[in-house]
Amino acid sequence: MLNALTIDVEDYFHVTAFERHVRRDEWDNYELRVEANTRRILDLLDEFNIRATFFVLGWVAERVPEMVRNISGRGHEIACHGYGHELVYRIGPERFRDDVRKSKALLEDICGEPVAGYRAPSYSITNKSLWALDILIEEGFSYDSSIFPVLHDTYGIPDAPRFLHEIVRPSGVIKEFPLSTLPVTVGGKEHRLPIAGGGYLRLLPSWVVSRGMRRINTVEREPAVLYFHPWEIDPEQPRIRAGLKSQFRHYLNLHRTEGKLKALFGELSFTRMNDVLSIKPIETRLVEIS
Repeated sequence: MLNALTIDVEDYFHVTAFERHVRRDEWDNYELRVEANTRRILDLLDEFNIRATFFVLGWVAERVPEMVRNISGRGHEIACHGYGHELVYRIGPERFRDDVRKSKALLEDICGEPVAGYRAPSYSITNKSLWALDILIEEGFSYDSSIFPVLHDTYGIPDAPRFLHEIVRPSGVIKEFPLSTLPVTVGGKEHRLPIAGGGYLRLLPSWVVSRGMRRINTVEREPAVLYFHPWEIDPEQPRIRAGLKSQFRHYLNLHRTEGKLKALFGELSFTRMNDVLSIKPIETRLVEIS
């Protein structure tokens, strides 16, 4: 079964974990490493003959448009990660609309193709910001991949559907492709283990992620989603002084990410998110949330 491979294209200083230590008006003062890291990813994907979806931050695209054209020209899907990497539930509807509209127009102008998909910074479409789905529909997005069906201190809707579904909103209908989780029972209670990638990929052994996704494919008969960031294959990136939790989340096992990705690419089948959406029927999975 084909799974969705996704890359959130942002740089090391954009992450939410460092927002208290890195001011937005100082971003241009930091070394930009995303272009070189993305080029490494593109070469890696060519090695395994894999096409992926790149959720590109508008701020990055504005500064390195040739990188976006290179991604698109090598057969990958360009999708939207917003412009300024601000948490959706924090900035509110008006600023959110401005953010996604600006980024979508910028990406479409650079790559010359419609941008259909969106992923919120730090998966920040939660129960506090479901209004964002209406804005995405109104701004012309056909699918979203922002809802992480887990309990987390920054993001997540713990009881959200685990697999691809359509969400009915006052503005219309949008496809939702949630991040992958695996049900596990601990002490007689079921929990959802995040296995979609990112920090979870760096924390967990690769065989746990691989077996979890294979179970999703073979037992639950559903496609899985894997994600990572360009900075996660860059153990030489500059160190930012931050709290211990933030440093742990960001710098853990950076030197192992590329090897884990290669292992997964050799064991599972991946493609662009829009390709999976075109193959997998959604049928009656209509979820009305308000």
